[in-house]
Amino acid sequence: HVQLVESGGGSVQAGGSLRISCTASGDTYCMAWFRQVPGKKREGVAMINTQIGTTYYSDLVKGRFTIAQDNAKNTVYLQMNNLRPEDTAMYYCAADPSCHGAFGYWGQGTQVTVS
Repeated sequence: HVQLVESGGGSVQAGGSLRISCTASGDTYCMAWFRQVPGKKREGVAMINTQIGTTYYSDLVKGRFTIAQDNAKNTVYLQMNNLRPEDTAMYYCAADPSCHGAFGYWGQGTQVTVS
């Protein structure tokens, strides 16, 4: 069982930056960030394979967000630059320990608000 703890959310003005973090209680291979706005479907934002370093980004954030890892700390970061009001959402960290496409472990979420 993997526990995920997010941190680093907050409020920022449009054009600003935030970095959110997700620390896992154990080793995971694929980790991802999702976001959700009330009344809308959850959407994938970025994913990283922590073993080989490959990354994936949603077209909505490509070029503005960067997902990175610190394997020594079992932590994944999402650096968000040039934030837009439409980036406002609850951001969730998720883990897929086997990288088989099933994110079975989720954090509690951290709110990002862009005004």
